[in-house]
Amino acid sequence: MDYLRIDKAKYEGDLKVTLAFNDGVAVLIDFGSWIKRNPHPQYNRYLNEKAFKKYYIDDMGNIAWGKNRDLYFPIDELHEGHIAT
Repeated sequence: MDYLRIDKAKYEGDLKVTLAFNDGVAVLIDFGSWIKRNPHPQYNRYLNEKAFKKYYIDDMGNIAWGKNRDLYFPIDELHEGHIAT
């Protein structure tokens, strides 16, 4: 394994996504709670499920939203199953 990356992301509903990493770890992340705790016009649009579900795995193997990675998190935090505030 060269570096940690997300292999798969599965939407579970209610703005939660299960992330499967290249080392075999899988975690469920509640992104909606983080967005609600950190209100910002750039992030708030992703409280809309239709917009939220447009996430993608970028070329670095991380989950992202938006054309310019409007919403993006440290992969080591995601791997640990939490997002710092």
